[in-house]
Amino acid sequence: MRVVGRFAAGLLRQVSKMIEPGLTTGAIDDFVAEETRKRGGISGPLGYPKGSAHPFPKHCCTSVNHVVCHGIPSPTHVLREGDIINVDVTPIIDGYHGDTSRTFIVGEADPEVRRLVDDTYESMRIGIAQVKPGGHVGDIGEAIQRFAEGRGHGVVRQFAGHGIGQIFHGPPTISHVGRRGDGERFVPGMTFTVEPMINMGDWRCQILGDHWTVVTVDHSLSAQFEHTVTVTEDGVEVLTLAEGDTFDLSLDAS
Repeated sequence: MRVVGRFAAGLLRQVSKMIEPGLTTGAIDDFVAEETRKRGGISGPLGYPKGSAHPFPKHCCTSVNHVVCHGIPSPTHVLREGDIINVDVTPIIDGYHGDTSRTFIVGEADPEVRRLVDDTYESMRIGIAQVKPGGHVGDIGEAIQRFAEGRGHGVVRQFAGHGIGQIFHGPPTISHVGRRGDGERFVPGMTFTVEPMINMGDWRCQILGDHWTVVTVDHSLSAQFEHTVTVTEDGVEVLTLAEGDTFDLSLDAS
């Protein structure tokens, strides 16, 4: 999991250098596909879930502006100045999934847009900082909800973090709203994602006719950050960090 997590994070680091007005979301998908292939891996999203009437058709998710998650890359979707885009990658290497995402700002953006993106990252950071043996899943949701709603944002309820390893989505479900002390207890070795989706407006969202793309009901902007983590004997380890990256686990919210 550390190996695939580091590779997934490295993919996003490389994608970050590509983001600029004029880039297509299809070009991002092509890059992720090629880099994953060269590493000897496969793309978890492609064809997921097996046997579905509507499997996901691309190698990664690219969710732009009011798209909350599961945006489908397209060679005709051109990024524009001021857009925000979440890129979500899940390569599989030696049978293990590395799941991580980041929201990027395309060029320059209004201060309130940058505030949304910064607050979404902080929501994820605060949520991860709650994880330790003996704690509960609800500790994550309570911390994220309290911070994000305190900043005036909506926290998406319909989609959540999830257990991950040799399977893509499994228990436990990591809601990004909740109450401290509720839910499954953390034990060393549990591995899951924390991936809050934070809206500038209403928290509610809906799925479009392609069976995948999720958008905000009020067309407000939405941002997301995601890391895969594992519970250790005395805390938590973030598995989806690129070479040289660090992660602040302090509990002091900004």
